[in-house]
Amino acid sequence: MVGSPEGIANNVYTNGSVHNINGLEEKLDELRHLLGKADGDLLKIVGVGAGAWGCVFAALLQDSYGHFRDKVQIRIWRRPGRAVDRATAEHLFEVINSREDVLRRLIRRCAYLKYVEARLGDRTLYADEILKDGFCLNMIDTPLCPLKVVTNLQEAVWDADIVVNGLPSTETHEVFEEISRYWKERITTPIIISLSKGIEAALEPVPHIITPTRMINKATGVPMENILYLGGPNIASEIYNKEYANARICGADKWRKPLAKFLRQPHFIVWDNRDLITHEVMGGLKNVYALGAGMVAALTNESATSKSVYFAHCTSEMIFITHLLAEEPEKLAGPLLADTYVTLLKGRNAWYGHMLAKGELSLDMGTNIKGKGMIQGVSAVGAFYELLSQSCLSVLHPDVNKPVAPAELCPILKTLYKILITREFSSQAILQTLRDETMHDPRDRIEIAQSHAFYRPSLLGQP
Repeated sequence: MVGSPEGIANNVYTNGSVHNINGLEEKLDELRHLLGKADGDLLKIVGVGAGAWGCVFAALLQDSYGHFRDKVQIRIWRRPGRAVDRATAEHLFEVINSREDVLRRLIRRCAYLKYVEARLGDRTLYADEILKDGFCLNMIDTPLCPLKVVTNLQEAVWDADIVVNGLPSTETHEVFEEISRYWKERITTPIIISLSKGIEAALEPVPHIITPTRMINKATGVPMENILYLGGPNIASEIYNKEYANARICGADKWRKPLAKFLRQPHFIVWDNRDLITHEVMGGLKNVYALGAGMVAALTNESATSKSVYFAHCTSEMIFITHLLAEEPEKLAGPLLADTYVTLLKGRNAWYGHMLAKGELSLDMGTNIKGKGMIQGVSAVGAFYELLSQSCLSVLHPDVNKPVAPAELCPILKTLYKILITREFSSQAILQTLRDETMHDPRDRIEIAQSHAFYRPSLLGQP
C-alpha cells in the first residue's frame, strides 16, 4: 500500500484516530478523478491562516491523507516573524513534557533542544517554526501532528487545487486580493473552502453585508460555485482530540457532496447543504451573541435561568435578522442551533465577554488576544448594527405602528453595540436589557419576521 507504515495494516495517527487506509485512498482517488488529476500529479491542498480551527482542519487532513505522498500534498500558510514570548515558551515546554508521545516525537526529529533553550530564555521561537512541530500559537495545550508550513503566500497558493480559508473575516479580503495577483495566469479554477465566521458591512452604494465567501469571490473572481463554507457545532481542540462532532459544508451542487464525502471522518461527520447564505450569516451572528452570553454568565454567577432567558431572546434576534437576508432561511434547528449553542457555551467570543464583564480584560486591549487569536464577534457587532440601523431598511414596529430601522427591534444587538463599539454602557447594561419590563416575548419577534415580506436582497448586494 502506497505510503502505509511498515508492518501494520491500519494507520494510527497523532491524535489517536484509526482509519482504514483502503477507504481513505478510495475517497482521495474519487476527488482526484473529479479534479482531473493524472497519475503522478499531486492534489495540492493549502490552508491560508493559522488560527486554531485553520490549524486543526489542516491537521485532520494531514492525519487522514498525508501518508499518500505521491497523491496529495497538504500545507498551511502563516505569516512569518511572529515571536513566541517567554511565558508561552515556558508553558509550551510544560505541555511537551506532559505528553510522552509528543516528547518522543520531538526527540526523534531532533527538535526538542530548541524548546529547552526557549524555556531557559536562550532562544526565541517563532510561530511558524513551532507550527511545523504541531503547535498552534492559539492552542498550545493541544499538540497537533507536524505540519508542512509555508511562509511565502505566492509559493503556497499559486498552483493549489483546494484553498482552505482560515483567516478572520477582517483579513480575508486583503489576503485574497494578494492571492488574486498570483492567479492571473491560472488555467484551472481552484476550489475554496471558507472556515471564516464573521461579516463586514458596506453602506455604499446601498447598505449591504459582505460575507467571507463573497469577499473571496470579489477579490479573486473565482465563481461562487467553487466557493463553499464549512461550519458546525465544534470547538477546534475538542475535534482534534476526537470528540464526536458534525459540520455542514454549504454551497453549490457541483462540489459540496464530493467534498463532504472527502472530509468526513469517523468522529467528524460532514453533511452538505445548499443554503450558503444562512449558514455563513449565522456563523457571524453566533459570535455576536456569544459576547453577550459570556457577559450574562459572568454577571449572574453562571445563573442557568439568566442564561436561558438570554438564549431565548438572542436566538429570536438571530432568526429575525436572517429573514432580512434570505428569502427562505434554513431554520435555526439541528446543526445551526447546535453551532449557536456551543459557541455561546464555550467559544472564544463567550470567553471574551466573560472576561470583560469580570474586569480581567478591557476594550483598550484590542481584539487580538494572546492565546486566543482574533475575537471576530466585536467587529461583527459593529457591522450588523450599523447595517441594520439604516432608515432605508425600515420595518413596521408592532407597538407604535411606524417604520423603524431593524436594529430597533434587536435590543440585545443594540446594547452590545453600545457596550463594545461606542462604549456608552458598561457590561451591566446587558442585564438591564434582559430585565426590561417592556421586552416582548421572543416569539413575537419571530412572528414579525415570518409574517411580513422582510427579505431584502439588497442587503447581500443583489438587485
